[in-house]
Amino acid sequence: MGNSYFQFKQFIVRQEKCAMKVGTDGVLLGAWADIRDKKHILDIGTGSGLIALMAAQRNPKTKIHAIEIDPEAYSQAKENITSSPWADRIELFLGAIQQFSPENSYDAILCNPPFFIRSTPPPLPERTLARHCTTLSHEDLFIAVQKLLLPGGSFHVILPVTEAESFIGHIKTQKWFINKLTKVLPNPGKAPKRLLMQISDRKTIYQEDVLIIETERHVYHESYKNLTMDFYLNS
Repeated sequence: MGNSYFQFKQFIVRQEKCAMKVGTDGVLLGAWADIRDKKHILDIGTGSGLIALMAAQRNPKTKIHAIEIDPEAYSQAKENITSSPWADRIELFLGAIQQFSPENSYDAILCNPPFFIRSTPPPLPERTLARHCTTLSHEDLFIAVQKLLLPGGSFHVILPVTEAESFIGHIKTQKWFINKLTKVLPNPGKAPKRLLMQISDRKTIYQEDVLIIETERHVYHESYKNLTMDFYLNS
């Protein structure tokens, strides 16, 4: 996935300016998040614009805001959104989510956030910004979600298991709830590597399931193919 662009069924994501290329985490979140009947969606840390574009494809009635702190990634996202079929429904903002003050709140927020907390940062500053909690801690992220999400709205996020468990502990102290959790396994018999979480300020019937990426190297599991079939060219 390190090419200068990635071709999906209905749009192209150019990524030569982005530290973080199109990857499985972003595709998973963009396809998994429940955005049915959502009127206003926010994508925090949009990068190349991938998740915002997936949301626009999935829900033809929604208006989407996407925010990105890195100027190069912002420029790339602007290019990708402008050339997509949904340029009139996606509005892009440059800046930090901590200072973001839109006119409206959102009934869904999506984020594939920086997630490394205590690991050694990579040498490229842009990649550090995209992958490490240097400018956006998980606490800051959750404060922004509390501020920007409408009551009863849903926050959708993907994190590695260790970071996800820490994040879950934090939201529980704030009396918020995990409504749905999907454990993402790289292949059958392996421990989960990622958790997809749907979070809100309302307690609902808890749902938990498992998604498997591959049955063997480069052979995708049915659960992953079914989730992403509307996006990948060869699905």
